[in-house]
Amino acid sequence: MKTILRNVSMFAIAISMLTGCEATKNANNQQKGTVIGAAGGAILGAVIGNNVGKKGDGGELGAVIGGVVGGAAGNVIGKKMDKQAQRIEEEIPGAEVERVGEGINVTFDENSGVYFATDKYNINSASQQTLNKLIGVFKEYPDTNLLVVGHTDSVGSEDYNMTLSKNRAQAVTNYLVSQGIASGRFTTQWYGEEQPKYTNETAEGRSKNRRVTLAIVPNQEMVNEAKQEAGEN
Repeated sequence: MKTILRNVSMFAIAISMLTGCEATKNANNQQKGTVIGAAGGAILGAVIGNNVGKKGDGGELGAVIGGVVGGAAGNVIGKKMDKQAQRIEEEIPGAEVERVGEGINVTFDENSGVYFATDKYNINSASQQTLNKLIGVFKEYPDTNLLVVGHTDSVGSEDYNMTLSKNRAQAVTNYLVSQGIASGRFTTQWYGEEQPKYTNETAEGRSKNRRVTLAIVPNQEMVNEAKQEAGEN
């Protein structure tokens, strides 16, 4: 009986996921929170959170989608996140900004102005200028939390690269904190060379893999306010 129930539950979750994914293909960003929530709620969010970001995204997309609130409150949050994503794109045109669920995924590499040379993790002057623009946006939207994730290319040993990616993520976090962003907003993770987004067979691919990614998610205060605004409290 337990096996049957488990199979039925997994089937129901699978149907919810298929429905949610199909429904969000053509949805605009602010609508996705509502659609995903209606399709499967917290269970769907948790399932997607565990299965997205396995290849090249270091779990960042999973962190964003896995925190889905859903319903009308999710739609309220989506509108706010749309505005914040737009501000980031305006300030840092070279950054890869992606709206996912009720969050934002931002990838920095050599094209965006926040990058790391081979075997380095210091925040150089060019990177500081770019991060300074981002700081203004974070101060403008204080009701979000930030996941900072470090990555490397495949040059060097796996253990060394794991430490290097940790140092890169912490360097970005420490710089943002030093410029007035509350440390309590940050979570820092690192994956070494385990999550290449591009091929490590070329110099260009390796340069893009030497990156730090940010996932921006609503904090509990934003969630509570959205639920109140949507009449869910």
